[in-house]
This record gives sequence, structure tokens and C-alpha cells, in this order.
Amino acid sequence: MKTLVALAAFLFATTQSYACTGQTPCPVGDRSYHVLEPDGWNGETPLPVLLHFHGWQRQGTLIVQHDRIAGATERRGVLLVAPNGNNGTWTFRTANSVDIPFARAVLDDIAARYPIDADNIFVSGYSYGARMAWRFVCEDGADIAALLAISGALPQSTECPTHPRNARQVYGFDDTVLRFPYGPNGETDHPVALWRNTMGCGEGEVIGEWQQRSFLTLTRTEWDCAEGRVALDTHPGGHFIPHGWIARQLDELLGLPNSYP
Repeated sequence: MKTLVALAAFLFATTQSYACTGQTPCPVGDRSYHVLEPDGWNGETPLPVLLHFHGWQRQGTLIVQHDRIAGATERRGVLLVAPNGNNGTWTFRTANSVDIPFARAVLDDIAARYPIDADNIFVSGYSYGARMAWRFVCEDGADIAALLAISGALPQSTECPTHPRNARQVYGFDDTVLRFPYGPNGETDHPVALWRNTMGCGEGEVIGEWQQRSFLTLTRTEWDCAEGRVALDTHPGGHFIPHGWIARQLDELLGLPNSYP
């Protein structure tokens, strides 16, 4: 009898743990987030995590069905976690943002619900979400394997007490929403100047051009650093998530063969 009771309790706890997925929000205090499990997950293998901050006036419901985000994580064995910003936005402009402890609480909640690969926690974001992703790893990023920021960055003069092990940024020269952050003398490597300074980077190396779709060519520059690695992808387009960009970053970070989608 005791065995049956214990089994029932275990099954109930397991069911509760995975009850909120997809469009069903997971509560954390008075806020919430969304989660999407990868395709074919066996329920036991520890999962890398991509915590993604949505853009302005969006919510996690969009992220977990966005092909350029969820489509990448589903196919690569990565757990997608999409917190919901208050009033559709984030507090990122100054230090001590209320969204930092919230995002950390989301990660803690995920770790209580799922077996997590703690060495592969990635933080990403698009537009205002990219700025929030910067703010999070700037102040609470010591355990973050990589920042994946798209079309948005903090001012390069921001003081950051922490940093991720790997910082990756993509930006379009024709971005008219959050304009490309050229350096004081027009330097095109300025969008990652903060991380290069913080992480003790040497000279950058232009790796070359690459594509996931034929209509958009990106140029990669990388820096080896005393405390990690920095990469910047630039392209001639505007304010959008490039097809396959997140997918390629995850392939590289997880040591997977590059594939699309």
C-alpha cells in the first residue's frame, strides 16, 4: 500500500512539474513564463536551456511558437524558456532591474521542474529583449554559458560586474528601430566593445561570410579573450531575427553539425 501511495505521489509531482508547457503559462510569484520542451526528449536527459526575452509588446506565447526561436531549440534538444515582461516590456535601462531577480526566479523554477544541464544555460533576446538579456548577464551572468543578442545592446559604457563565458551579437547596418551602434570613429565592431573590454579580448579576427538563407549574408568577427570569447555577426538588413541565426549559435555552442533549420 505504501508503495502505491509513493508511486501516486511521484506521478502527481511529475505531472504537476510538466503541466505548464507551450501556451499554458507557468506561475512564478505574481508573474509567469512559458516553456517548450525539445522534440523527442526522453524525460530524463539533462537539458540545455535557452532563456529568451521577448521584444516590445510581445509575450512568451509568441516565443514558444516562433520558428526562428522555438524551431531552433526544438530540433537541438534545448529547453526554451520565455518569461513574460510586465506590460509587454522590460526594465533594462539602469542597474538593479526588477526583471533580474524575476528572470533568476524563472531559472530556479525551471531547475526544480526539469533536469537541467547547468553548464549550458544560454540567455537571448530580440530588440528590447536583447537589451534585457544584456542587463541580465551584466549583473547576474556568472553562470551563463552564452549571451545571444539580436538587434539590441546596452550602451557600451555600462558597468558590468559579471559577464557570460561567451557573448554573441547580431546587428543589421540598416536597423532603423534600434540603430546600429557605430563607434566614435565609425567603428563597426562597437556593438560588442563592452564585452571585449570586460572580458579582456585581443585583436578581432574576421572569420568571413556565412548564410543560412541565400538572401542574407552575414559577416562574422571573433575575439579570443582572457575570460571567454566574443563574436559579432553583421548584415546589411534591418531590425529582425535573421533566419537560422539562433540555430547556428546553438549548433556551434553545443558542438553540433551546422544545419538549417
